[in-house]
Amino acid sequence: MDNQRLFLWLGLAIILWITWRTWVEDYGPQQPQPTAVEEAAEAPVRAPEDPDLPALADTDLPALSAGAPAVEESLDTGALVRVVTDVLDIDIGLRGGDLVRADLPRYPLRKDQPDIPIRLLSAEPERRFVFQTGLRRLGDGPEPNHLAQFEADRTEYRLAPGQNELTVILRWQNGEGLRGYKIYTFRRGQYRVDLEQRLVNESNEPWAGAPYLQLQRRHVPPGRSLFSVESYSFTGPVLFNGRAYDKLNVSDLHSGPVTQAVENGWMAAIQHHFLAAAVPTPGVLVNYRASARDGVFTVSAVEPITQVAPGTTASFNNRLFVGPKLQSQLRQTADGLHKTVDYGVLTLLSEPLFWLIDRTHDVVQNWGLAIILVTLLIKLAFWKLTALSGRSMAKMRKLQPRLKALQERYKDDRQALSKAMMDLYKREKVNPAAGCLPILIQMPFFFAFYWVLLESVEMRQAPFALWITDLSSRDPFFILPLMMGAAMWFQQRLNPAPPDPIQAKIMQVLPIIFTVFFAFFPAGLVLYWLTNTVLSALQQWRINHVIERDAKA
Repeated sequence: MDNQRLFLWLGLAIILWITWRTWVEDYGPQQPQPTAVEEAAEAPVRAPEDPDLPALADTDLPALSAGAPAVEESLDTGALVRVVTDVLDIDIGLRGGDLVRADLPRYPLRKDQPDIPIRLLSAEPERRFVFQTGLRRLGDGPEPNHLAQFEADRTEYRLAPGQNELTVILRWQNGEGLRGYKIYTFRRGQYRVDLEQRLVNESNEPWAGAPYLQLQRRHVPPGRSLFSVESYSFTGPVLFNGRAYDKLNVSDLHSGPVTQAVENGWMAAIQHHFLAAAVPTPGVLVNYRASARDGVFTVSAVEPITQVAPGTTASFNNRLFVGPKLQSQLRQTADGLHKTVDYGVLTLLSEPLFWLIDRTHDVVQNWGLAIILVTLLIKLAFWKLTALSGRSMAKMRKLQPRLKALQERYKDDRQALSKAMMDLYKREKVNPAAGCLPILIQMPFFFAFYWVLLESVEMRQAPFALWITDLSSRDPFFILPLMMGAAMWFQQRLNPAPPDPIQAKIMQVLPIIFTVFFAFFPAGLVLYWLTNTVLSALQQWRINHVIERDAKA
């Protein structure tokens, strides 16, 4: 077995895996919700029946007797307060005092339409995605939950030039000595939003209750496409338990809720490159619950019950995140939140590779150039190991005429042919399997780098040079895929042909197959594969030249 045969089966395995996955998504069991935003827009979408407010539970206090009655909540958010920073454009609904719209001005939906930003949060029924926060009360009585009416001093807040922090204060009161506040803090350049929920008890009775955070979203899976990057990224709710996080299947949530009680966790709704997350108070036992109804999933986090004595104030501080999966900001927001950049089983390799390409970008200020340089560094790291494989292939290439002569001599006797070939390998001290191990060792690093390029939002819509203005979309003129196909053909000419005629014919068309296959892949991935192929071909050419020179000496 030689390197070319290994790449052949590897390439075919990748194609078969992607085809199988696409078939399962197209014809497997379907979830009971809309399958695309377009489908939701074509037919009127009924607003989901509102889930009950999160229930309280605490071992030290009696449970909420009958629970708060379910409230018919429409999609009407009441009057809106607009908040604009340098990276966020947000609406806060005064009915509930929560974030109900979030646009990301620095991330256009399409690069050719820079004025249409990604809209991550929305109160629109067909793509509902909102935060819901508040305080639940133990027992009967009004409470500042996500259905209560809040007030604000202004209808618009803007981060002024030179201003690094913006505070928005919302007020609630019930006329019985209770006052509630939601205080949002926005910072320049940050997608993290700090939320303080404050209760002032000016009554004559103690107040007992707990803060909660909640995410609600209509589940719209990405469109299925063999060449769509989004098709292979998880979209849906996740829960983090302090060590690892669980991706929750929305169809399973329709069958029954998932509950967890953990410290130092968080919850989020993620998609390719973007997420919204809520981080409860660290160090306390928080009850998480995830459920789904009518195609809408709800994930809530309820903290322990707190007693607020008359004449005192209680404050509850939480963190929200709404924006792109920028790993530096995710790490600053909560432990483990960077894991939402899902590199899969190769995370241990992908994370240091991302660190390397990120540091390289800091120097060269061009993601395309950073891809080329990191590919070169990986190639240099495996240079000696790859050289072992290359020398084996070069020696096999020299033996090709003698192998063909043996095939002609023993064409009717496979057993004799096999013995003659093994004798030839032994005399010439050639191991035909020696080229496989180095490639197998390198493959995890290559695939880890592949997932880094696929999942990292930093590469989204990043320009490279000339006609490549977006590394996250396909080459508009298919020049890079054609160059890659040519490089694969040249590399193939440097390697020995497989002894089997059928395999040899397949190898001849493999560059064409890969060219077509990569034509619709993001340009950044094609650039990586092109660079790696060119470097491999140059290394093999040098090894062949050295061996031929030594043979003549």
